[in-house]
Amino acid sequence: MTTATVRPAPAPRARTATRSRSRSLRRLPLNLAALLTVAVTAFPVYWMLITALKPTSDIQSDHPSFLPLHPTLAHFRTAVHADGFATFWRNSLTVTLGAVLMSLVVALLAAFAVGRMRWRGRRAFILLVFTAQMAPWEALLIPVYVIARDADMLDKLSTLTLIYFMTTLPFTVVTLRGFLAAIPVELEEAAQVDGCTRPQAFRRITFPLLAPGLLSTSLFGFITAWNEFAFANTLIITRQDARTLPVWLSSFSNVFGTDWGATMAAATLFMLPVLVVFLLLQKRVTSGMTAGAVKG
Repeated sequence: MTTATVRPAPAPRARTATRSRSRSLRRLPLNLAALLTVAVTAFPVYWMLITALKPTSDIQSDHPSFLPLHPTLAHFRTAVHADGFATFWRNSLTVTLGAVLMSLVVALLAAFAVGRMRWRGRRAFILLVFTAQMAPWEALLIPVYVIARDADMLDKLSTLTLIYFMTTLPFTVVTLRGFLAAIPVELEEAAQVDGCTRPQAFRRITFPLLAPGLLSTSLFGFITAWNEFAFANTLIITRQDARTLPVWLSSFSNVFGTDWGATMAAATLFMLPVLVVFLLLQKRVTSGMTAGAVKG
């Protein structure tokens, strides 16, 4: 008489390890694609940085190296001591911060009107905002120049601030509207039941929950205005002291050639404010908007 052999069932830990390995294998192509994307995206930045650290002889060598064999800060000193460095830095910062603050204030009011109120023409307004967001602003370069020329608004930082404000406003309105729609209106209604007026309920309840949306839109607006070149190069013609940093970068090109080391050093310095702002706002931008606000 033969007895059947009963195999023990796999342990729960073994099943978990098997599922984990299977999941890792399925995600391997995605991970490889992500690594390739990061490498392709980061390589130009890396090459800019090492070029800024290389001596001119290494930059012009026929055998380029992927590491700065003899690092130097001479190109950074050349960029910092270039004529107008502090002035152009101040101009870019003034124009960018002014445009971002104006865009946030106006977009917050517009998003509240669109997301929390019902009024005639609301759908048409949203459609116009979406249309303005999709429009290529570079196509408006010549009309904007003609308007600025006829209105005597050339060579003024206030003109650039206004243009950057209009450029970032549609995206800010659309984004804040999405963030506001994700916040339950019942929170404001509960605050009004407890005695708050509608503005007070918005300021005390909804506005703090909008912090990730405000930070993400301000980051986008900062990057857009900080990097803009076409309008700054077209509308600032005669006043050299009213130019911005992107236009200043072209000053390293002259009839004798391009000082690539100083240009890359200047581009690195130009990138630092955006990098610092992104690192400071990264956690708040990616955090949940209403996590823990509603239970049950």
